[in-house]
Amino acid sequence: MKRSISTVGVFCGSQSGIRPEYSRAAYALGAALAQQSIGLIYGGASIGLMGMVADGCLSAGGHVVGILPDALIPYEIAHGGLASLTITRGMHERKATMYQGADAFIVLPGGVGTLEELFEIVTWAQIGIHTKPIALLNVAGFFDPLLRYLDHAWSEGFMRPAFHTFACVYAEDAISLMLEDLQRRRENAASTTACTDVLGVDTAHTKVGANAQFNKRSWGLHTCSRRIRTRRREDS
Repeated sequence: MKRSISTVGVFCGSQSGIRPEYSRAAYALGAALAQQSIGLIYGGASIGLMGMVADGCLSAGGHVVGILPDALIPYEIAHGGLASLTITRGMHERKATMYQGADAFIVLPGGVGTLEELFEIVTWAQIGIHTKPIALLNVAGFFDPLLRYLDHAWSEGFMRPAFHTFACVYAEDAISLMLEDLQRRRENAASTTACTDVLGVDTAHTKVGANAQFNKRSWGLHTCSRRIRTRRREDS
């Protein structure tokens, strides 16, 4: 049976960050994609988390395609081991090329460029341009402050429908579960049910990351730990 997802676009930083967990998670994600015969489409660089996710995928025999804007060539050293590297005429063309080639999207820690990519792909989903599933890998609680802001924006009436309708959040030890869910969500792309409802995750007032708390109405952080009940644990 043909898989619903054959390629995943990954948005992440061109820096490695100060925590070794970031690089380990990026490498592990790349390897997991290769092990499931899912191709990687990413920013094309050999540095930072971008380089780590590509190295992880290549180390496991995966297929990696890089998309690099011409203006960033002096700053983001192109990876030399890719199956192909496309040089675009700017950032907008880079994102459009990644969007066209990917069946789903995963966002790792990064800076303002990564956040811009995340919000654009979510905005496109919100206004109906696409129904491709989106996931955040919340390594070491990196996205906790962002999730608190989004929860606040939702509560204050500036987000309709809520962000989690389009993007689900996973802890770094839940990569396998994340990929399984992306496959399922791609197959059921017509559904607009919130991730927390689809997965049956009970996350009300659950502490995650740096002791952050998120209300069940808006956030479900999916993890393999005992602190949070996931669909995988319920099925076992």
